[in-house]
Amino acid sequence: MWTTINEPSVISIAGYDTGNKAVGRCSKWVNSKCQAGDSATEPYIVSHHLLLSHAAAVQEFRKCNKTSKDGKIGIVISPPWLEPYDFTSSADKHAVERGLTVEIDWHLDPVVYGDYPKIMKKHAGSRLPSFTAEQSKMLRNSYDFIGINYYTARFVAHRPHIDPALRRFRTDHQFERKGINDYDDGTKSRDEILNDTFRISYHTDHLQQLHKAIIDDGCDVRGYYTWSLLDNFEWEHGYSTRFGLYYIDRENDLKRYPKDSVHWFKQFLNRPVLKSEQTENEEGWKEENNNNTLDDSEGFETSIDSIINLMTNTSRIEEEGNDICAFENPNDQLGLLLGPQKLFGTLENLL
Repeated sequence: MWTTINEPSVISIAGYDTGNKAVGRCSKWVNSKCQAGDSATEPYIVSHHLLLSHAAAVQEFRKCNKTSKDGKIGIVISPPWLEPYDFTSSADKHAVERGLTVEIDWHLDPVVYGDYPKIMKKHAGSRLPSFTAEQSKMLRNSYDFIGINYYTARFVAHRPHIDPALRRFRTDHQFERKGINDYDDGTKSRDEILNDTFRISYHTDHLQQLHKAIIDDGCDVRGYYTWSLLDNFEWEHGYSTRFGLYYIDRENDLKRYPKDSVHWFKQFLNRPVLKSEQTENEEGWKEENNNNTLDDSEGFETSIDSIINLMTNTSRIEEEGNDICAFENPNDQLGLLLGPQKLFGTLENLL
């Protein structure tokens, strides 16, 4: 499996609207550290060319004789899920629709349909570039799978007043993203950091929900990855974050220490896999284990076995003639129906 662009929205927004990540461009009034840039236009222009480069790469990949015949290629996006800050507010609900359009449809509509979503054209206006007919044709269906780097969910509130003189991407679509971070301010001991039960709980909950997506919604999931294997150099945060399953002791010759989540993942990966016929009757599991926690080991073991089996039992895909996964946002701009030839690849917290 090959990917073209990883997290295009992060490149465009953090690099050209807020300026807090490379390349560090933005309007001066947004971030005084930016030496040049225009937060109102450049994020749209950058993503436009990222999409065109993606389509060109897919085109070359598909006609290249040197790649594996069963090789797959796709793009990786990183959308948070969004919920209205006030569930009784229609304005907040509409804000969620706009937010999901930016987070999902901005980069997937062109890849699937060859054009940007209408709601984004309405709010960005002339600042959103247009595709030529040839470019649109090249973009359409330029994917074999969709990768998702998922971090968290956010509440979204409608922002009614926007100063037209201070226009930027974030004022067009007001919401924030936040993921799991282990900020090392020097006060935590190594033992405290190694005891990462919150990470185990995070993956437990998400694997159970992934199980539901496969069983209940028929989603074709071919992979699940965790970010990251080792503590790394993380964008503008440098070494102050510790995403890794392994703790790196930078004061003592970069010695590696497994966090508790490593032992958990080893147990998870070493579990025996149920035979395919044993995964068909899942109703009992759903009724009895929907509210299970980490301590409810029996129900979780059933879920784990089913997930592994369903990920590896790829033959079921070719046997099904119907669309296998409907992925729709509230604005119905994407309405993405993935047929049997498309793979819906879930990447948890980055490849």
